[in-house]
Amino acid sequence: MKMKIFLFLIGFMLYGVNASAQVQFDAKVSKNRLGINERLRVDFEMNQDGDNFRPPSFEDFRVVGGPNQSISNSWINGKRSFSKTYSYFLAPQKTGKLTIGQATIDVKGEVYKTSPVEVVVTAAVDVPKDGNNADYVASENVHLIAEVSKANPYLNEAITVTYKLYVSHDVSITSQWREIDTPKYADFWSQNIDNRNNYKVYEGKYNGEDYRYVILRTTVLYPQKTGELEIEPLTLDIPIDVQGNRRDIFGRRVMERVNKTISAGKRTIDVKPLPLTGKPDGFNGAVGDFQFAVTTNKTTLNANESLEMNVKISGKGNLKLFTPPSVKLPSSLEVYEPEHSENVTTNINGMQGSIANTYTIVPQFKGSYPIQPLTFSFFDPKTEKYRTITSKEFTIEVENGPVTASSSQTTPNNHKQKVVLSQDNFKYIKLEANLEPIGQEPFFKSTLFWSLLGGPMLLIPLFIMAGKKRKERLSDVEGNKLRRANKLAKKYLSEAKRNISNPVAFYEALELALHNYLKAKLNIETSEMEKGLISEMLLERNVETETVHEFIKLLKSCEFARYASTSPTSVEKDYAKSVEVISNIDKQIQ
Repeated sequence: MKMKIFLFLIGFMLYGVNASAQVQFDAKVSKNRLGINERLRVDFEMNQDGDNFRPPSFEDFRVVGGPNQSISNSWINGKRSFSKTYSYFLAPQKTGKLTIGQATIDVKGEVYKTSPVEVVVTAAVDVPKDGNNADYVASENVHLIAEVSKANPYLNEAITVTYKLYVSHDVSITSQWREIDTPKYADFWSQNIDNRNNYKVYEGKYNGEDYRYVILRTTVLYPQKTGELEIEPLTLDIPIDVQGNRRDIFGRRVMERVNKTISAGKRTIDVKPLPLTGKPDGFNGAVGDFQFAVTTNKTTLNANESLEMNVKISGKGNLKLFTPPSVKLPSSLEVYEPEHSENVTTNINGMQGSIANTYTIVPQFKGSYPIQPLTFSFFDPKTEKYRTITSKEFTIEVENGPVTASSSQTTPNNHKQKVVLSQDNFKYIKLEANLEPIGQEPFFKSTLFWSLLGGPMLLIPLFIMAGKKRKERLSDVEGNKLRRANKLAKKYLSEAKRNISNPVAFYEALELALHNYLKAKLNIETSEMEKGLISEMLLERNVETETVHEFIKLLKSCEFARYASTSPTSVEKDYAKSVEVISNIDKQIQ
């Protein structure tokens, strides 16, 4: 009896061990040694259906395909055979001995893991030039090209980078590709002109052979630094359909799909500095071909009436990267802060349109006020020369209003003039006053006497409380900094707030406000508005790293909004974040 129990226990234990060994979960690779320009396939295979599959992080690899899932379920001689596989296609990112980590799966409440797999990645190897090799055929028939309109532009001169995808007639692309690496254009002001979802197929030549091609994207760039600047490559993962070696029942070759990583390659732009010879005084970085005009809506008015003066620059060039010249008027003319407006569009030829500053002017006194001409200088890259445009001189005539001696300063000559007094100058003096004698009631101990005597005593506690409040407010350094910072933030962001219902105009105004803020705080020019330099200068001024990151994130949001739609909620969040970030910078900067 004891022997039977012992044998039963041994059998049960062996069955449990056998049952647990039935679950197999393995990682298999297509090759253990490959070149850095080759692909690797890794399969995570299990013999029982599981849940919650979690792949490894694939550190040091880029996933260029997958996950692809396949299931095999068959019955042979009454025995069930099951297999489930998750497949990935990987491209190594560096050479050396690399490790593919563990994947996990849940089977009947138990967690199973694969063993790590090591592969050796060598330097690039020659791709076999086999006409029957689908990978080779795909690489020879699909090309991504970056065409640059001008490789040697001037600083702030517009250039375009056009990305074209050439496809021969021997292969086809029937599925959507995806971007792996997108150029950042760190040293350029940039704006993308996407053709996404509206691609047009053209016929053209590539290396002398007939190809089809599509224009994926055109990017307008304005270099902000001189010297050799690199344009980062655009890299795509493209599914390509190639004729394989297998044939169907009708004898036709079956198409085989190959995923290829194709890059446009880096391009180097040699940016020339603007010439020093002939550079006019007051040049503020305008590059292009412009027209300049100063106009008013009226030149004759009365004192305390208002007129508008419009300083407008129109044409083609870097319109968003400089400001119109400011006006200088006689002190007798009250001038308000100008309202800046932009009507600029960007196409493959660069920015074109107009920018303007509109001044509201209110004269205080009667007289004639000559407005001196304004000058605007710009560099024309076509003629490689500076040009200066001078506006017309005009006079503002104030017909009715008080006359002051200071008005003589606005006359063409410097001779002293006799002061002319208006008959209304002394109208406040009453010539016939109805005076009445003061009453005989004594002032001493009267109600008025006691009120005047005791009133100040009652006001003393109020003055003490007000003094304490004022002292507390003055001693609140952080609070004062916060109030000043919020006031400054709202000043720079007022234009963006007015356009909060229009995302495009909002982000253009927000970008200009952030640039103007940096000019005021860091004393830098537009040509130095490079994110790395901005971060470095803010950190040097003891601005916290998190605040700097938030500021750079806002600049990136402005750039991204040029070619991507933005929801009203995002606009409101970015506005609130910009107020907070500028306030924090103003508190922290030293």
